[in-house]
Amino acid sequence: MLGTERTPRVAAARKLLRRAGRERAGRFLVEGAQAVREALAAPQVVHELFVTPAAAHRHPGLVDAAGAAGVRVVDVTDGAAASLSDTVTPQGLVAVCDLLDVPLPAAVGGSPRLVAVLAGVADPGNVGTVVRCADAAGADAVLLAGDTVDPHNGKAVRASTGSVFHLPLARDRDASAVLDACRGAGLVLLAADAHGEVDLHDPAADAVLGGRVAWVFGNEAHGVPAEVLAAADHRVSVPIHGRAESLNLATAAAVCLYGSVAARTRLAAATAAP
Repeated sequence: MLGTERTPRVAAARKLLRRAGRERAGRFLVEGAQAVREALAAPQVVHELFVTPAAAHRHPGLVDAAGAAGVRVVDVTDGAAASLSDTVTPQGLVAVCDLLDVPLPAAVGGSPRLVAVLAGVADPGNVGTVVRCADAAGADAVLLAGDTVDPHNGKAVRASTGSVFHLPLARDRDASAVLDACRGAGLVLLAADAHGEVDLHDPAADAVLGGRVAWVFGNEAHGVPAEVLAAADHRVSVPIHGRAESLNLATAAAVCLYGSVAARTRLAAATAAP
């Protein structure tokens, strides 16, 4: 028998679409084959998997993997799956997972070399995309400071394409506590700012960019908050060579994170040269 929108387990999971429900339960929803695959690969994160007959037919390996991992698999109607989705075209595959964030000290423990800090970022799609970029660039953690959107938001999770399961996430409403944690871990704070005194493309900046750094990215409309900007060790600008007014936040974050990777590579090559 297939579960419906009124099935108690479905109704309970539906509350996780809202931040208050996620915070209360300590769990969130993950939709789609790629994200569910990454969730199942993470240690003991998934509690429940809701799947429609059509999705089970498309992804039998995922359903089998969930069962083998001891995850409760609940067969549901298309309507029930749609009620657990905030997308226009539900995929019929939704997992209930533990929240992923860890305490700040744990996120920056072990001498990190590259960390991304999101300060006051409002768009969940940007949050998820920056998490994905940080993962791709080999960052050690993503920290969310101040009034940044919840990284467990459905849009953020989808935009991360599973990267939320690959590196530590930590949140703190006190932005200064996040900056202090970075400094305590030996990281230099670099704020991405259109009017920064350091040019990302200046060869002389490699010594700063290629070290152990925490990049701070701010709100889509207003940039890095003034008090956070003032507390940074350096403010770094990404030069605009064409006529574009600015770069999208997530694009700028990717450029900056990879800028540090490139600077680190150049420094290593210079040190190794005879």
